[in-house]
Amino acid sequence: MPLSLPITTVPIRTPERVAEISWFDDLCGGDTQYLSVLDGAYRSSWAHCRDIVLKSEQLGYSNILLPTSYTVGQDVMTFAAGIAPQTSRINLLTAIRTGEIHPPMLARALASLDHMLEGRLTINIINSDLPGLREDPALRYQRCAETIEILRQAWTHERIVHKGELYQFDMPADPAKPYQQNGGPLLYFGGTSEGAREVCAQYCDMFLMWPETEEMLYETMQDMSARAARHGRRIDFGLRIHVIVRETEDEARAYAKKLMSKFDPVKGAEIKSRAQDSWSLGVHRQNQLREHADMEGFVEPLLWTDIGKARSGAGGALVGNPDQIVEKLQRYMDMGFRAFIFSGYPLLDEADYFARYVLPRLPNISMPDYQGRRPATTPVTPLTTAPLK
Repeated sequence: MPLSLPITTVPIRTPERVAEISWFDDLCGGDTQYLSVLDGAYRSSWAHCRDIVLKSEQLGYSNILLPTSYTVGQDVMTFAAGIAPQTSRINLLTAIRTGEIHPPMLARALASLDHMLEGRLTINIINSDLPGLREDPALRYQRCAETIEILRQAWTHERIVHKGELYQFDMPADPAKPYQQNGGPLLYFGGTSEGAREVCAQYCDMFLMWPETEEMLYETMQDMSARAARHGRRIDFGLRIHVIVRETEDEARAYAKKLMSKFDPVKGAEIKSRAQDSWSLGVHRQNQLREHADMEGFVEPLLWTDIGKARSGAGGALVGNPDQIVEKLQRYMDMGFRAFIFSGYPLLDEADYFARYVLPRLPNISMPDYQGRRPATTPVTPLTTAPLK
């Protein structure tokens, strides 16, 4: 159930009340008009994914998530390099699964991409199993931590000197120097297991979360802030969530029903199981959450969970009118969220609705400023923090 008591902002690296407002691209092939229906009209082609990036930049989004998965669609690094010269303002939040690329070469590849974008690069570190494998979680966490250490050394030191359980290097770092000289690209990370939380608390800049009730989100944020503090650090928080916004709440809810009007449970489960994270603890938590939803799929006001029946990863959507959505996002910012990655079905249409009704009313920064690396817009004065209803 939602929080019933006033809250204070959890300790975070960005105390200013700003937000990075991002959209989502369809590299993994899930765009559609109806949940559980693979629609050829929205195929994950180069042209479709390119159009989503360029439309998102035109509409004023700060960043766009380029996901990765072994499904029919686009390879993330290849796509990012191809689209980079066609953009001028938007950041590319590029998802990288650790273990797929030899770490020094990964550092070099990301540095090259950072130069192409003139610093408009952020990295989403993925810690799931490599495609085709079911791996020991301890191995994945160790590999992830060591890869991040190597990336940081490659981007900030003269040499990569690493002696870990999986990787051992003593080599020059010159080939891997990025455009962003103050630490290299920011590292975003998601995962709710103990091992994942520790990796993020120790090494990353932004902890990404999937939709849950406000109380559950706030509890996780408090835990992560405390973990980061034990490492002498502070981190920021981001929320990856879908959105349906229309002029009235009735219209938004009617569209949610339309999305589900051709739902096939068998097909939905099949599509959901394609992703490597479909058996993760985060997806399991959202599946459990959906068991407490009402007859229309809402687990708390505005938070609709039926999307999780047909897709892995983020399994909930905010559904409401512009005032309701803005108020909800303001409460999230009061809690300490500083980044939001939105999406909707179909992606191009819903990007336009959100940009029309909500985006101008948010303190959207043009580029991330989570480590003081880039100028942000003037912070918006916080609302008086009210109880979360």
